[in-house]
Amino acid sequence: MEKIEGYIERIVFQNKENGYCVLAVAHENEESILTGFFPDVSQGEYIRAQGELVVHPTYGEQLRVSSYEYTAPTDRASMERYLASGAIKGIGEALAARIVRHFGDDTFRIMEEEPERLAEIKGISERKAMEISSVLIQKKDVRQAMLFLQNYNISQNLALKIYERYGQEIYRILKENPYRLADDIEGVGFKIADEIAVRAGIRADSDFRIKSALVYTLRQSISQGHTCLPYEELVQSAFSLLGIELRQIESLVTDLVIEKKIVVRNQNGMQMVYSDSCFYTELAVAQKLKELNLRDHVPQQEIERKRGQIEASEGVELDERQQFAVAEAVNNGLTVITGGPGTGKTTTIKTIIRYFINEGLDVLLAAPTGRAAKRMSEATGYEAKTIHRLLEVAGGPTEGSGFFGRDEENPLEADVVIIDEMSMVDIFLMNALLKALVPGMRLILVGDVNQLPSVGPGNVLKDIIRSGRFPVVRLEKIFRQAADSDIIMNAHRIHAGERILPRKGSRDFLFILRDNPGNIIGASITLLKEKLPGYVHAQEKDIQVLTPMRKGVLGVEQLNNVLQQAINPPDLSKQEALLGSVTFREGDKVMQIKNDYQKPWSIINSFRRPVEEGMGVFNGDMGTIREINTVLERITVEFEEGKRVEYEFKEAENLELAYAVTIHKSQGSEYPAVILPLLGGPRMLMNRNLLYTAVTRAKSCVCVVGSLETFQAMIDNEQEQKRYSGLKERIEEVNGLDG
Repeated sequence: MEKIEGYIERIVFQNKENGYCVLAVAHENEESILTGFFPDVSQGEYIRAQGELVVHPTYGEQLRVSSYEYTAPTDRASMERYLASGAIKGIGEALAARIVRHFGDDTFRIMEEEPERLAEIKGISERKAMEISSVLIQKKDVRQAMLFLQNYNISQNLALKIYERYGQEIYRILKENPYRLADDIEGVGFKIADEIAVRAGIRADSDFRIKSALVYTLRQSISQGHTCLPYEELVQSAFSLLGIELRQIESLVTDLVIEKKIVVRNQNGMQMVYSDSCFYTELAVAQKLKELNLRDHVPQQEIERKRGQIEASEGVELDERQQFAVAEAVNNGLTVITGGPGTGKTTTIKTIIRYFINEGLDVLLAAPTGRAAKRMSEATGYEAKTIHRLLEVAGGPTEGSGFFGRDEENPLEADVVIIDEMSMVDIFLMNALLKALVPGMRLILVGDVNQLPSVGPGNVLKDIIRSGRFPVVRLEKIFRQAADSDIIMNAHRIHAGERILPRKGSRDFLFILRDNPGNIIGASITLLKEKLPGYVHAQEKDIQVLTPMRKGVLGVEQLNNVLQQAINPPDLSKQEALLGSVTFREGDKVMQIKNDYQKPWSIINSFRRPVEEGMGVFNGDMGTIREINTVLERITVEFEEGKRVEYEFKEAENLELAYAVTIHKSQGSEYPAVILPLLGGPRMLMNRNLLYTAVTRAKSCVCVVGSLETFQAMIDNEQEQKRYSGLKERIEEVNGLDG
C-alpha cells in the first residue's frame, strides 16, 4: 500500500454525479496523479491518501486511492493558497490575501467560530460572512462524515450515497439501527448492513437484525421470480442467513405488518408472506384486469362477414380456433391468445389488426424486449414497440415512481393494445402497462404459456389463464408449412414428452454428439466461427450459445471466457479493462442484466453528433462494446437500433459478456441459429420447460452439442422450479369467489 500527501494542484477530471476524480497532487518537488472517489474536493487542499500504485499504458504511474483524509491548512501560506483556490465560493485571490493578512494564524478558527468578524474585511458584508462560514462548516461536516463511515469499512462511493440520504443523521442511525441502510439505499443489502451493524456493536439476536433479515429474504426472493414466500420457508431462510437458532418471531412478523413492510395472507391452506410492494402490485393488476374485462355484443354474422373479407384479401384461411380468437378479440375488452410455435398466432394477430383498422380503430402493438418487438413488426407488417417505449419511459428514483410518461393521468391514445410474448411480462411491468389503459380499450395478450416465466417476479400469463375469469383461446393445430420444420415439430414433441432421435437429412435440427466438455466447447466454437454463419446467412455475433446454467464448465461464466478468447482475443489495437473477475474488451458482445430506467442513451450520426436521445436500458438488452476509456474509466456500448450508452467502470456490474447466455435470459429473442451445449447439470435446471424454451429461440437452425442422454433426460424431467405468486388469488378476490 503506497502513501502520498500533498497539495491538490489541479483537478484533471471530475464527475459531479458520483464524485470520481483524477487529481494532480504536488509533493516533495514532484507531481503525482491520484484516481478515486473524492466527494466535495477542491483545488488547493492538502490531502493524505493511500492506495495501490498502478501503471496506466498511456498516462503512466497513478495512485488508485482506497482511503484518504483532508488536513486543514495550518500555516498562513497554506491558508491563503486554499482560500484562493475557489474551494469556497465568493473568495478569490485578492480577498483570500486580505483575510489571511487580517486574521493570521487564527483565520480558520474565526471563520468557523466567529464568522461575523469576517465583515471586518473590506468587501465582505455580514450576509456574505455567514455564507462563507456555512460553506466551510458544510465541507467540514461532509469530511467528518466520510472519515466516520470509513471506520465501518464503507467505500467512499457508498459513503457519499449514505451521507446524501441521511446527512448528519448518520451518527444516530448507525448507532441505533444500521439495517435502515438496507431499506433506504440502493446497493446496500442485508450483508453490508450486517457488517456495519457488527462494527456498531448490534447484538446478533436483536429485533432490528431479525426483521431486516426477513425483509431482505423477501427481497431476494423477488430477484428469483417470486412475489411471495411460504411463512415457514421465509423464516428458515432468514435464520439460515442470520446464523442463529430459531426462536419465536410471530411478534416481529406482526411488527413488520404494522410497519407496512410485509403482508401475510392465507393461500390454498398456506400462510404466504409478501413484500408490501408485491402484494399491492398484484392487487392493482387484478383490479385493473377486472375493469378492462368488458363484454361487447357485435353479432357473430357481422364478425364472420368482415373476417371473411380480410381472409380473401390477405389470401389466408383461418381454422376454427383462429376464427374464435378473432371473435373473442372483437367482443371482449380483455382476450388471451396462447399457443406453441407454428400454431398460427401471427396470422391470427394480423387478421385481428386488420379487422380493427378497417373499423377505423387505433391499434398499438408492443412486446417486452427490443428483439421481440422487432420480430412482431416483421411478422405482422405493422410497427411494434417495446412496452417501455410504448409507455414513454421517463426514468424515476424508484420503481413505479415517475418511470413512465403514460399512466392513469396520461393514458395511451388507442382503442386496441396487443402485447406479444406475454410470458416474459413480470408483475411490475404489467402494472405499469395497465395503468396506461382505460376501460373501453381492448387489451389482447398473446404468448406461449409453456415458455419459461418472466425473469422478473410473478407468473402473470399463467395466473391470468389459471384464474378462469377471462376469455382464453388456445391455438393447437400445427399448420402444414410449420410441419416442415424440425424445430417446430421437435418443440411440440418436447412439450409432449416424446423421445427425439437424430434424423439424417434434417436441415434445421442437428445433433453433434460429444462426450466431454473440451470436445463440446471445441465443436461449439467451430460451429460459431466456421460452419453456421454461412449456413444460416448470419454474422457470428447473431448466432447464440444458450446454456441452462451459470456455473460449471458449460455454464455461462466459463463459456463466455472461452468464447471471448476464441472470437474476440486480446489485441493491441483494442482497449480492455479487468472489472471484478471479468475482462471487458472493445468488440465484446455484452448484455444488460438489470433494468435501469434512468440510464441515458443516444443515437449518433457519422459526425458523432446525437440525432436522437432517450432514457432507459433494460434487462436482456444486447449490445457491443464500442469504446473503453481507461482514463475516464468509461465503457461505451452500442445496443440495437444504434443506441449508445455510457457506463462508469463501477457500473460494469450491470453488464456481462453475452457470447453465451442462460436460456432464461434468451426469452423473447429469436436468433438465426442456436447452439445448445449439453452434458449434465442440476436436475432442477435440466428440465423440459427449459429445453422447450431454448429450442423455440431458433429461427433457422438448432445445434445440440453434447450428450443425447442429457437431451432426453431433460425431456423426461417435468419438474420445474417452483415460483410463488398470488395474482390468481388476487383476481379471484376482486371478482368474488363465485364471479
